[in-house]
Amino acid sequence: MLGRSEIQALIPHSGDMCLLSGVTRWDATHIACIAQSHRNASNPLAHQGKVSALSGIEFAAQAMAVHGGLTGAVSKRPRAGLLVSVRDVETRVKYLSDYAEDLQIEAEQLMAGGNSVTYSFRISAGAQELLSGRAMVVLDAEETAS
Repeated sequence: MLGRSEIQALIPHSGDMCLLSGVTRWDATHIACIAQSHRNASNPLAHQGKVSALSGIEFAAQAMAVHGGLTGAVSKRPRAGLLVSVRDVETRVKYLSDYAEDLQIEAEQLMAGGNSVTYSFRISAGAQELLSGRAMVVLDAEETAS
């Protein structure tokens, strides 16, 4: 299992904004991570002490970024990643923070080409699925805009 320090070396987020606690498994197209930060009162995504289910998109985006770093999908750490599209998002609960269990974040790379990557994602707590969807990320967005 990879821990927070290894995760922080792969993504631009640090401190409380690094939402993931660990990577439990990964291969060329899949990653599975865990998070406990949804229970944290200092979670920067919390509003009035609650973390919305839609905030799970950021948990998933961080898992995708870690996957890209682990698989070498990008030859160097991107200077900027831009989440350009989320589709088919289904929330089954209102708040992630209502769950005492660790969050299980799973992402599967569906397509990769040029400077964009598309993933499906799923977040659950125990046996309950909380959120699912698809996301497209553009890597090195600053470079693309030039």
